[in-house]
Amino acid sequence: MIEIICNDRLGKKVRVKCNPDDTVGDLKKLIAAQTGTKAEKIVLKKWYNIFKDNVTLADYEIHDGMSIELYYQ
Repeated sequence: MIEIICNDRLGKKVRVKCNPDDTVGDLKKLIAAQTGTKAEKIVLKKWYNIFKDNVTLADYEIHDGMSIELYYQ
């Protein structure tokens, strides 16, 4: 299990525990359950890279304690 910190820069910071072999879509569903927003409205970025839903966290080299930017569309 790894813990990922998602910050939307509007005052909301979410800590999510998941597995490295989970997809980004699974991570969005976990974030949506904690924040109350729909998973389809969430966009996850690191710098200028937008994470795609069907790729695993291990493929993006997302590790324990890593911080990801959380945006809403």
